[in-house]
Amino acid sequence: MRALIADDEPHLARFLQQQLATLWPELEIVCLAGNGVEAAHAIATLQPELAFLDIQMPGLTGLEVAQGIEGPTKVVFVTAYDSHAVEAFEHAALDYVLKPVKLERLARTLERIKAACAPVQADARLALALGRLLALPTQPRLRYIRAGQGELTFQVAVENVLFFHADDKYTVVSTAAGEHLIRTPLTELAAQLDPEQFWQVHRSTLINLAFLDGTRRDEGGRLFVRMRGCQRELPVSRAFVHLFRAM
Repeated sequence: MRALIADDEPHLARFLQQQLATLWPELEIVCLAGNGVEAAHAIATLQPELAFLDIQMPGLTGLEVAQGIEGPTKVVFVTAYDSHAVEAFEHAALDYVLKPVKLERLARTLERIKAACAPVQADARLALALGRLLALPTQPRLRYIRAGQGELTFQVAVENVLFFHADDKYTVVSTAAGEHLIRTPLTELAAQLDPEQFWQVHRSTLINLAFLDGTRRDEGGRLFVRMRGCQRELPVSRAFVHLFRAM
């Protein structure tokens, strides 16, 4: 397992690193960040499993860094103020540690981390149910989208769609030639499309991988995709960032 430590006081960061080395020698510290912006960039780039974040840092606070994490990184806050504890857990932290960090308290935190990250044994009944579902015949994949515009009805080949985007009561079908509006919900479309070709990257967006041109991260670590033939970038929500790790 890999971890990042972010603290604007270098001696405190090194002290925490030494304590972690004592209690968890197998834990690899991949970065010591000196401020919130550096921490956000390192988390987005390195994707460590753990981040020990000081709450009060210049640039971005530890809470702001945690709020911007799009990947699987789990957070432990390090703070001098016990009043931050409730706010820490509101940001889905695994735990928090008060400064000055005490070895006994840190040891309990590491036990909690290891328990949270331990692999869960699959339930045999669940595995059996999934097997039955996978054995069921699947409906044919959608090949064309029928989109009406005034008196005209367009037959849009699915392979030509750049992305689908849910917009209020409609779903926008975006192609290089233009956009069409349909009333089919995004969830219904997703069930009929090839999951190897169309990826959901946001609760309101499905993209066609054939037109994926690249990705970009902003200073806050948020991920965006660029589609060939499309001027605007599309945001990727935290739940789907893991899809792009191997790219």
